[in-house]
Amino acid sequence: MAEVRSDERKAVQDGEGVREVSTSELLANRAAELSLEKKCEEVMILDVRGLTSVTDFFVIASADSERKVKAAYEYIVDELKHDDERPLNVEGTDLLHWVLLDYVDVVIHIFMPDERRFYDLESLWSDAPRQTLKASGEALSAED
Repeated sequence: MAEVRSDERKAVQDGEGVREVSTSELLANRAAELSLEKKCEEVMILDVRGLTSVTDFFVIASADSERKVKAAYEYIVDELKHDDERPLNVEGTDLLHWVLLDYVDVVIHIFMPDERRFYDLESLWSDAPRQTLKASGEALSAED
């Protein structure tokens, strides 16, 4: 059975007023916040809508030990279950150097630093608008 991607939108209020965002954007932001809560670093959201039909957003994060990678991915999966979100697929849990959580519209990548540098998804998807987050959950920068 094929997964159906949703383009449902919700109104949210941010510092600039009320705006409509897609549910996939809300999920990407929630996943990024959860990764920061588990002390992941260099957390970035790439908006790949219009660049690929595979997904809408990538959330990319780094953790500096296998234990932190495991803690982060387990925490994200558990917390998103409370929001009725479950991954279609989870990969990389055997070695814990790169764990991929596939939520269809959002794909979450949690890397060890060497693997992140090697695969360099940020450069591979350099055309994608991106948002880098800091520990407070606020956007550090947004690039279009």
